[in-house]
Amino acid sequence: MLSGMPDLKPNARTAAVPRPAAEAALADETGATLRRALWLDALDQQLRPLLPPGLAGHCRLANVSGGQLVFVTDSPVWRARVRLAEAELLDAARSVGLNPTAVICKTTTGPLHPPRPASATPPLVSATARQAVGDALASLRESDPSDSPGSEAPAPGSSTGPAT
Repeated sequence: MLSGMPDLKPNARTAAVPRPAAEAALADETGATLRRALWLDALDQQLRPLLPPGLAGHCRLANVSGGQLVFVTDSPVWRARVRLAEAELLDAARSVGLNPTAVICKTTTGPLHPPRPASATPPLVSATARQAVGDALASLRESDPSDSPGSEAPAPGSSTGPAT
């Protein structure tokens, strides 16, 4: 080796591989809150099919605190139905491994499930509207010179005309 030349060794440190966002979010102190929310959501998904008919769409498991299951409903009527179905709810919770002793039910002022975003373009409803759009598209196709075979129209932005 030549004297004075630095010893060329590969870098001992390896490049850090970025972690996926979910893994990074679960790793630090705030991850406990996120893990609990995911656990409650999974538990809600397990309990939902076991709920009495009609109730699943109007209530959601909000928390498990001590021996209490806390449900949230979207109206006072469904809150009353949850209270009437307390024994069934406790049995359903026991069937998925919990040991609850009571059901607490609260009513929310907002929707339980967020509304779905409206589509960007409303669908055409009438046959007349469909026909009008079809006619407009057909007239645009007819007036476009690049669609006709054998036409030698200049390319957009070019300053020269057709070759002769």
